[in-house]
This record gives sequence, structure tokens and C-alpha cells, in this order.
Amino acid sequence: MPTKDEVLTIDELMRQCGVQFGTSGARGLAEAMTDRVCYAYTSGFLGYLESENDFKPGTEVAIGGDLRASTPRIMAAAACAVKDLGGVAVNLGHLPTPALALYAMQRKIPGVMVTGSHIPDDRNGIKFYKADGEILKPDETGIRRQQVFVQGGVFGTGGMFLTPTALPVETTDAYQGYRQRYLDFFPQNALLGRRIGLYQHSSVARGLLCEILEGLGAEVVRLGWSDSFVPVDTEAIRAEDMALARQWSQHHSLEALVSTDGDGDRPLIGDAHGEWLRGDVVGVLCAHYLGIQCLVTPVSSNSLVEQCGWFEQIGRTRIGSPYVIEAMNEALSAGRTGVAGYEANGGFLLADEVNKEGARLSPLPTRDAVIVILSVLMLAQQMRCSLSALISRLPHRYTFSNRLKAFPTELSRAHIASMSSGEPDEQRSAVEAVFAADFGNVKRIDLTDGLRVTFESGEVVHLRPSGNAPELRCYTEADSPDRAAGMNRRCLEIMESWRR
Repeated sequence: MPTKDEVLTIDELMRQCGVQFGTSGARGLAEAMTDRVCYAYTSGFLGYLESENDFKPGTEVAIGGDLRASTPRIMAAAACAVKDLGGVAVNLGHLPTPALALYAMQRKIPGVMVTGSHIPDDRNGIKFYKADGEILKPDETGIRRQQVFVQGGVFGTGGMFLTPTALPVETTDAYQGYRQRYLDFFPQNALLGRRIGLYQHSSVARGLLCEILEGLGAEVVRLGWSDSFVPVDTEAIRAEDMALARQWSQHHSLEALVSTDGDGDRPLIGDAHGEWLRGDVVGVLCAHYLGIQCLVTPVSSNSLVEQCGWFEQIGRTRIGSPYVIEAMNEALSAGRTGVAGYEANGGFLLADEVNKEGARLSPLPTRDAVIVILSVLMLAQQMRCSLSALISRLPHRYTFSNRLKAFPTELSRAHIASMSSGEPDEQRSAVEAVFAADFGNVKRIDLTDGLRVTFESGEVVHLRPSGNAPELRCYTEADSPDRAAGMNRRCLEIMESWRR
């Protein structure tokens, strides 16, 4: 930490305090996310909005958080920054990230969500929203250039310093509005008689999701409540969560099992056998139920989205919600209608209003879990089949993902560059020298984000350095789940040899 009076940019502060900042916001160890560091990050965000004429004295700023132990403290630090810069903090309490985003966008005010999403409890984060939605890459650059005043390790802005401040009285308006959004859109008693398990764990959406499901007529079996934080990752489901799903489905005779990650923006949906469905599969099903025409998804998502033939236009992007949002905005600007997107983690982003059976659903262009859970359940009901039967009607394409931890980013980039440089024929030869013995000859190479190789067999290997950790990620796709998993294991073995 600084030991003398100085002015630092957010970029410089990031390097000194150990809390990383990017388009997803600030993230780091909870002990590193001190009150003053979180105050400074919030001040930098608001300073950027002020430079864009999107913040001035008297502007309301929505503040919410997840159920981590460190969240209330960080919410208070953010509220203090809002107050010191002349804004009015609106305390939304504990609620899902999309609920805060909906509230902020409807009122055209900024939002600050304190959450570490699915990462362990010893970490946390702050996600920032402008009045029109998530911060994007240009906003990230602008925020990182903002200056904050530092005096002997005390972080402040404009000569003012952080003093303990209680959060304002909590309002439930955002919570109630988000719940009513779905009770109004889906038909009354749409899930009447359905027996659905709700894996509650420590998800901030657990109470709200239960209210919505019961409000639509479902019989909800509450399972797995936890007073301590559980890091449920919808892209890397823990072995214990797989075992619990199978046990619960059998013991309670469930038709489906549902849950979300910690902040309620990524869904988990399991069938009657307790098998969790992949996020890039439920995203396709959700879009189909909603009647989406133009669908955007990252390049790593399952190619069944093209093969199913349900959508007029499909756009592929780099991995990350900012890229999906940018592509959706481009589609809207080009006059497209029925525009939405999803990520491989299952989070669904709605860019355009949906009209279905006389009901309207307003846009919500940020990751949302509840819309996926309800849409997939409704699609199965509409087609009068189980979730497993619904999945069986899709093209038989299966994905698998894993990663090598503590793998230097520079090493990842060097090996990927060795296979992706030069002319197309040179790229093909370099890739085949590494993978042909296991997967055959190359059909197509995609460099949108990392190295994505489609082989003549139709199988896929996608390598990509993590954007926020020293990890090398591997995504594979094949015509059976066992083959996709086996390919992934083999790729990890090959990648592991690169360390030597």
C-alpha cells in the first residue's frame, strides 16, 4: 500500500492492492478488498460516469449484494463513496445480480453489485452497472484511467476520507419487481402439479426462486440450505453436487432439480435422474421457447445451436458477456428483432422485448438464471415430455471443459501462437503435428478467441488462456459425452507436457 500522499489511477491502484479490475468489475481476496480499496474502486467508477455526464450530485446509485460474509462491509464502503461524491445510495439488500440490474436500468441509474459470483468465500468482487447496463470494454479503459487521492495508505477522493457509514434503510422494490417480472410473463399456474427440487445452498436467489416457482403452481422441495457460502460453478460442477443431485432426484421423486450460482445469474437445471444439463444446451432451449430469431453466443458454445435449425441468425463472439452484449447491440442497430444471447455458463441475456401469448417481457441484457429455468421447464411442459426426452430431441453434440491450473499465461500464448501463426496451410500443419495422431486431420481453424480447431470428424478442440488467472482452458466437443470427456483428458495430457 502507498505510504505517502499521492494521486493514483485505478490501474496503478490495482497493481498495488492486489485486487484485479476488469470488465466484470473488481475481484480479489476479501482481506485485500479493504473498505478503503472498495471505496476507491467505487469512486473511480463514479468519477468515470461523471466524466461521461452520467453522474452528478443527487444521482441515485443502486447497491446490492450476495450472501458472502464480507458482502455487507463492502456494500457499506461503496455506499460511503456514493455519499461522499454527492450521490444517493439506494440499498437493495441481498438479491440476485439481474434483479439489481433490472431495477437500475428501469430507473436509468447506476448500480453496484457486491458479489464474487461462484468463486470461493475467501474472495469477493464488485460489479458495476451504468444506467443502460453492464460496463463494456471501452468503459473499463475509462475507469482504469480515473484518479483517486491517496494519503498514507488511506484511499479517498477529492481530499475526503472514508469513515464508517451505515447502509441506508433497505428497500425491497428491486426484489419484488424482479419476482413480478416472471409471475406476470409466464401463464398463471403454468407449473401446477410439477414436483421440482430447489437446491438452495447459499444462492442469493434461493428465496426468490422458490417464491416464483410456487407462484406458478409448482410443488417445491427445498434442499441443501447452507448458512456458509458454497462455491457452485455452473461450468465446473463439483463432484459432490453431482452426487447430491442424483440422490435427491431418486429419494424425492423429482421431475426436475434447479439452482443457480451464488449471485443468481447462472442457472443449474437437472433432469429427473439428477443429471445436470450443460449451460450451452439450456441456453438454446430457453431461446427456442422465447421465440428468439437472432441469437448470439461465444465461440466456445456447443455447435448444436447451428445444427438445430431453430434460429434465423447466429452470431459467435469472444468469450465474455461484454462481447455478447456488443454483438447484440450491433444486431439491434442493424434492424434485427428478437435478439438475445447466452453464455456457456447458461446465463441468458435478453436484448429485445419478447411478446408471447399476450404477455410482454422487457429486455434485460445481462446474465440471468431465472428466465432459463422457467423457460426450459415450460418448453418441456409445452412439448409434453420430460427434460431428458427434451434433450434427446436435440442434435447429439456434447461439450466438456477443464483447465490446467498454475499454467503461466505467457507459456499458453506461446504454444497457441506456434499453431496459429502464418498462412492457413502452415497453421493446419502445425496443429496436425500436435493433435492429428489423436484426432485426425484439420477441417477448420477459428482464431476468434484462442485456438478452436474443428477436425474432419467434426470433433472440436478449443484452447484458450484464461483472461483473469494463470490457467490454460480446454473445451472439447464430440458426438457422445464420453468421447468429449476423453478428448479433454487427452488434450490436458498434451498440454501438461508443454510445461517441460
